[in-house]
Parts: sequence; structure tokens; C-alpha cells
Amino acid sequence: QVQLVQSGGGLVQPGGSLRLSCAASGSIFSINDMAWYRQAPGKQRELVAAVTRGGSTNYADPVKGRFTISRDNAKNTVYLQMNSLKPEDTGVYYCNAEIRPDWRPKQYDYWGQGTQVTVSS
Repeated sequence: QVQLVQSGGGLVQPGGSLRLSCAASGSIFSINDMAWYRQAPGKQRELVAAVTRGGSTNYADPVKGRFTISRDNAKNTVYLQMNSLKPEDTGVYYCNAEIRPDWRPKQYDYWGQGTQVTVSS
């Protein structure tokens, strides 16, 4: 079965750093775009950063210059390095990947389980 397993997150003070990771496993034929989303209390889920299979990246304006998304295709893993964290970065972070599984010739969106990031003094 295809799944995304996240790790990282936690509590950090403003100005601190955290690194999130998300590894895809299972019967995978290919992985295209990978991304990170977040959802703060009372707000809609929003795209934070995305990276293509070739390494091209895009970032939401609030995180530009502070967050870095990267991927290791050999490990089927995507990372999010978060620096200079602010209280408004608080929320549940979810990884997302466009994956074609071995069992069907169609691409699907898969989601990680989510991890809490809290930025507070």
C-alpha cells in the first residue's frame, strides 16, 4: 500500500528552526510533484511550498526567504526546512505527493498524517 509518513515538527520559539520530512513508501511507479500544506485553527488549508520531480520550487509569499523545500528522489522523500519561524507559522503541516501506484495507471494525490508545528514564546 502507498503511504506518506511524516516526521519532525514540535514546539519552537519565534526565530527558531524546524525540519520536516515526509517519506513515500509502498508499490510506487512514479512520483511527480511533492508539496507541503498547512492549516491553522479556523483557517483553510493553504499551500506552503511545492517542488517538481526535476527540482523546480515555488513558495507561498509568507514563507519566501525563510522556508526551503527539497526532495531526494532516491529516497522518495520531501523535506521542509523552516527557519526564522513566526507565531503565524503555527498550524498542522501536511505533505502531499502526486503518485502513480504500481497497481493502476493513474495518478493520485496522497497525503501524510499531518504534524503539529507550534511557534510560541
